[in-house]
Amino acid sequence: MTRQPHPARPLDAVSLQLFIAVCEEGSLARAAAREAMVASALSKRLAALEAELGAPLLVRHARGVAPTPAGEALLARARELLSAMQRTRAELGEFAEGVQGSVRVLASPSVLAELLPDDIGRFVARHPRLRVSLDERISADIVRALLDGVVDLGVVWDQVDLADLVARPYRRDHLCVVMPPTHALARRPSLRLAEILVEASVGVAPGGLMDRLLRREAARLGAELAHRIQVSSMDAACRIVAAGLGLAVLPREVAVPHAGAGRLALVPLAEPWAERQFMVLTRPRAHISAAARLLAQELEAVAA
Repeated sequence: MTRQPHPARPLDAVSLQLFIAVCEEGSLARAAAREAMVASALSKRLAALEAELGAPLLVRHARGVAPTPAGEALLARARELLSAMQRTRAELGEFAEGVQGSVRVLASPSVLAELLPDDIGRFVARHPRLRVSLDERISADIVRALLDGVVDLGVVWDQVDLADLVARPYRRDHLCVVMPPTHALARRPSLRLAEILVEASVGVAPGGLMDRLLRREAARLGAELAHRIQVSSMDAACRIVAAGLGLAVLPREVAVPHAGAGRLALVPLAEPWAERQFMVLTRPRAHISAAARLLAQELEAVAA
């Protein structure tokens, strides 16, 4: 009679949490202190985990421990699994309180300065029992947070590396040259980048995607951007331009509210890269909640 193999036991969440702690601390002793347990008990749990998986997960060295290739693979999956468990626990707790779930959203500064808050506000008004949190991060950090399972949705410019994430089209915006209405170029129907490189200018969010785009395109023209002033927000750039301290390249959708009463002139930037596409990013369908899918679909519908 053929002996049937024992079915594999489900992975133990506590052991996975301990394994993550060891990898992050690089030391059994520090991980044990972090998890409020004795090092010998921690070592025994990790040995059992290695025996269960049939592969060495950690390698010892002079300064502590580090994950093996198998350990690196488990670390990524363990973070993903524990994050999913935490999300499930949080959502079920919210059901008990009468809330039908929550969605955590990160957006880049450009997106957050435009219509995303309004779009999410309308969504929440239609789904009052669903909670949405919204925070600002740079695009690379948003992608990393999604891959790590820290957030549910990201909204970014499509120039970022999207990795293995699911991308849905969202809104577009259009770059223009913002200047005082008395500026010599204010009555032009459009402008090319080459025509404004000699002008005193205001830079926005140094090191951000738009700043890198403008510097790259200026370099292709054999020039460098020479900003008189650099600021962190587009609102601040509009105020500085209105004060006559330079011109700026900004999304028209951001500048229009500041242009009232003739305070600013907006001239379209006639470049093929001046129309920007934003994307709603999620992890694959199996890894996101129904509430997050609903919000992602509604933001895609807004763009359509």
